[in-house]
Amino acid sequence: MVKITMHVEGMMCAHCEAHMNDAIKAAFKVKKVVSSHEKKMTEIISEQEISENEILEAVKETGYIVSDIKSEPYKKKFLIF
Repeated sequence: MVKITMHVEGMMCAHCEAHMNDAIKAAFKVKKVVSSHEKKMTEIISEQEISENEILEAVKETGYIVSDIKSEPYKKKFLIF
C-alpha cells in the first residue's frame, strides 16, 4: 500500500474538499482519500502506486493546483492495549 500526500492550492471550503475527493475516487481505485482546505492538503491511500502525471491530470480537471506530491509506503497503525 502507498500513501500519497499532495499540497493543493485553491480549495476554499468543505465543498471544495468533497469535489477533490470525488475527482480522485472517480479517476483511481483508492482505499481512502481525505482533503483539507485548511491544511491545503489531500492524502490518498491506495493499494497500487499512482503516477504523478495521472494524479496531476485528474486534479487539473478540478481547477485546483498541486504544488507538491510525496509518495511513501503506507503502514496501518495498530492499537495495542
